[in-house]
Amino acid sequence: MISDKLKKVILGVLELDDWTFTPETTASMVPGWDSLSHARIISAVEDAYGIRFQTRDIIRLETVAQLQALVDKAG
Repeated sequence: MISDKLKKVILGVLELDDWTFTPETTASMVPGWDSLSHARIISAVEDAYGIRFQTRDIIRLETVAQLQALVDKAG
C-alpha cells in the first residue's frame, strides 16, 4: 500500500492534483515523472521523512511500491 504521505510528496513535486498509485505504478506511467523529476522526488521524500537513501537503492527502484518499501525500511 502506498501511504498518503508518500503520495502527497510525489504529487507535490509533479504538481499534480491527484493520481491513483498502485504498487505496480512505474515512473513512466505518471505524467511528468522523468529523470529530472525523479531526482526531485527522491530528494523531497528524503526531506519529508528525514531519511537518506543509499545510491544503490535509488538506482534499483522500479515501482512506487519499492519506493514505499525503502521509506518503510529507513523509518
